[in-house]
Amino acid sequence: MFDTIAIIPARSGSKSIIDKNIKTLSGHPLIAYSIAVAKLSNKIDRVIVSTNSKTYVQIAKKYGAEAPFIRPDKYSTDTSTDRDFLIHAMNWLKDNEGCMPEYWIHLRPTTPLRNIEIINKAIDKIISNTNATSLRSGHKSPESPLKWFTKDNYGFFKGLIDNEDYNLPKESFNQIYIPDGFVDIVKASFVINNNTIHGKKMIGFESPVCTEIDSIEEFEYIEYQIKRKGSELLDYLNRA
Repeated sequence: MFDTIAIIPARSGSKSIIDKNIKTLSGHPLIAYSIAVAKLSNKIDRVIVSTNSKTYVQIAKKYGAEAPFIRPDKYSTDTSTDRDFLIHAMNWLKDNEGCMPEYWIHLRPTTPLRNIEIINKAIDKIISNTNATSLRSGHKSPESPLKWFTKDNYGFFKGLIDNEDYNLPKESFNQIYIPDGFVDIVKASFVINNNTIHGKKMIGFESPVCTEIDSIEEFEYIEYQIKRKGSELLDYLNRA
């Protein structure tokens, strides 16, 4: 029985970049990079793409992932949550295959450049911590957002904290982590029985600083990174 499963959400209908999840990045569709890292991990038993598009299904299968179902449109809108597609996928496997893998490694296509060993380390970390409800990655913020401002209706900046403590040096504040798409892991036993997916015992997994693609500029920056430093995932895709 499979106990670790990579789930890659890839709905069509992106508005920031048309068909973002299959836009060509260095010769391969964006989604292929997330499929590649999951296929290369020896900690992941199965790779499934959750999509509402038959075209995306064909692409996912071409690169070695499974796409055993079409995600319903009601779980594929701009306002659909991660829990929506996760619950749908979990219930589909239970109803159609009679199985319910425990560890779901959530890999967003919009974070294409990942390190396989770091993914494996994250999986080992949550499996070894039986009290954890989930794992979520984040990288260090260069400064605390408590030093930031809001602006009122009159155009005046207002500090998020009182007494002008926002002027203190950054070393005076606790280290803040910015959540990213490097790797999230949820447990089916928790998600199915709760209204949340991460819970109160979410392992904070420190990841490298990574760029997530939500704009053309970020897409072009990722292409620049690949040209400058290469990518083990691109090497794998070119060999496959």
